[in-house]
Amino acid sequence: MTNRVRELREDHDYTQQQLADMIGITQRKYSYLETGTQPLTADFLVALAKIYDVSIDYILLCTDTPRRYPPREARR
Repeated sequence: MTNRVRELREDHDYTQQQLADMIGITQRKYSYLETGTQPLTADFLVALAKIYDVSIDYILLCTDTPRRYPPREARR
């Protein structure tokens, strides 16, 4: 399976340490999440979606379209 979390990080030229610092976790914890040693948490997914401006569905490989959904108030 493709590891989109790693691909996004590498595409944006971030190190694991830089991402860990942005999210507020240790580099080791980030590495565990990126490699699948630990399951992805909702907080981690939300943080990455905001950093990369992509949808969580895109990170989880549910879609190949990175576009985020519009904010709830914009959909009315």
